[in-house]
Amino acid sequence: MQKNTMVYRNLKSPLGDMIAGATTQGVSFLEWQDRGGVETILHRVEKRYKVSLEKGNNKHLDQLEGELADYFAGRLKKFEVTTDVTGTPFEQKTWEQLLLIPYGQTRSYGQIASLLGKTGADRAVGRANGANYLGIVIPCHRVLEANGNLCGYGGKLWRKKYLLELEQGVKTAALPGLLVNSK
Repeated sequence: MQKNTMVYRNLKSPLGDMIAGATTQGVSFLEWQDRGGVETILHRVEKRYKVSLEKGNNKHLDQLEGELADYFAGRLKKFEVTTDVTGTPFEQKTWEQLLLIPYGQTRSYGQIASLLGKTGADRAVGRANGANYLGIVIPCHRVLEANGNLCGYGGKLWRKKYLLELEQGVKTAALPGLLVNSK
């Protein structure tokens, strides 16, 4: 793989098909395929990371696949896969705060803004949250409105609800039309 190349592959999950990509340094994106479609996702990634993408695999994607299976089975509380993400300094700081939210817990956009020393920057935190290309691994689904309502999840709110319930040990009903990966 050349320096400005990233490999990607499809992954299965109980909540639908995903697509993930990684450099030789780590995983760079994990998206739901129905979030605009594969071609749209790949175009966004190429533009953001200034790389060419090629279908393939590497050790980071293998590790991610195993960790995702353990996460969805309720056996994994913290991802260990190495990441290689790009963002503005504010996005990076926001994502660092997301990684500090314990499994099974949530924070509000305002709480994250305060932790960043940017009281009142709830919307900026929301934008940085939305710019996270590494969903689940960088747990943007753990951020809620101040009143506890679900909002702002590119992977669709029903998935956010499922992920939060999974982490809180709630036995979520089977999701219609979705097959659980047997791995």
